[in-house]
Amino acid sequence: MAIVDLVMPKMGESITEATILKWHKKAGDKVNMDETVLEIATDKVDSEVPSTGAGTITEILFKENDIIAVGTVIARIDSAGGSASVTAPVVAEAPKAIPQQAVTPNNHQPAATNNGSVNKFYSPLVLNIAAQEGVGMAELESISGTGNEGRVTKKDILNHVANRSNAPTPAPQTVTTAPVVEAPKSTTAITGNVEIIEMDRMRKLIAEHMVRSKATSPHVTSFTEADVTNLVRWREKAKKEFEKKYGEKITFTPIFIEALVKCIRKFPMINSSLDGDKIIVKKDINIGMAAALPSGNLIVPVIKNSDTKNLIGLTKEVNYLANAARSGKLKADDTQGGTFTLTNVGTFGSLMGTPIINQPQVAILAVGSIKKRPMVLETPEGDVIAVRHMMYLSLSYDHRIVDGSLGASFLTAVANELEAFDPNREI
Repeated sequence: MAIVDLVMPKMGESITEATILKWHKKAGDKVNMDETVLEIATDKVDSEVPSTGAGTITEILFKENDIIAVGTVIARIDSAGGSASVTAPVVAEAPKAIPQQAVTPNNHQPAATNNGSVNKFYSPLVLNIAAQEGVGMAELESISGTGNEGRVTKKDILNHVANRSNAPTPAPQTVTTAPVVEAPKSTTAITGNVEIIEMDRMRKLIAEHMVRSKATSPHVTSFTEADVTNLVRWREKAKKEFEKKYGEKITFTPIFIEALVKCIRKFPMINSSLDGDKIIVKKDINIGMAAALPSGNLIVPVIKNSDTKNLIGLTKEVNYLANAARSGKLKADDTQGGTFTLTNVGTFGSLMGTPIINQPQVAILAVGSIKKRPMVLETPEGDVIAVRHMMYLSLSYDHRIVDGSLGASFLTAVANELEAFDPNREI
């Protein structure tokens, strides 16, 4: 019989694993090419996995809720359609699933030695295998890696685990490393008039991602305000004609993104990430925009190559992604590849916020609600007080790469760009 391996698909540069949500097929079922076999979820989005062959499913190697590394064989299909015996999950020789309670550290998170000096870097898969097999950090650092620049690969740690059964276990050592993120456990009896709500899967992933970001990046937040009166008046005047001409409603978001792109070009270090001791400056400007889901959770779809789109193109992309998020129709690729994130906390009435960096990016901008305030304006005839539309902006940035000077300069540039919006701009 001809066997086709169905593997966990790669869904983006930063995605190393996914959770099996639901199997649509079982061992022994017939399946057609491109027919949905299972549903999976990452910390970004849920997706369906189609069959890569037509025939009979002979083996399903993992159960629902297992967390599987990208590239792992998860099922096998007899493409000849023969009557081969089928195997229910999980077969003895199947690779181990990463236990759900094991948390994936950030791809760029360094492991530190017991004297506090960073010397090696480990992938999330390697760290999860180490946690599952009881390999301490001191023991992990003793493994000679065969990967690029001597990094420990999956094969290296599995070989180490297989060969250490008779080896003495290293004495426990105090190490300095990022904290392992685990679900908080209840330590006290719950009494009184309360309602207990179990966190859903996405909320757990968001919580893990946020805690990991704070553990990875030293956060600094700078604030400024912008007089966006010209911008507000232009949009109010142009929105009906804009929609009639282009079939799209224009919100403030594409205007903010347009300003961001212009400023990122001036300050390219804002559009970077950190890999060990190497700063990776991204040439593509892919702006993520935080969007609310019907469940109340947030997701960050990405506008790819934002610097190549005019205001009309940005408006179409923003509206498409926002609608897809609200209707649960985002694709895995829609949330991949972001290099900078914008979050509009003003949508919910907040004046300002201190956003958490969306790893592995190094900065995130929050814009607050626009409020009318009396402001002092300088005129040739002297200072006057006028009612203006004002908005606070806050930028959280990774202080390992972005210092206060760069962060404040970039934030000021964004505010100046918004204040300089041409109120006579053509639609």
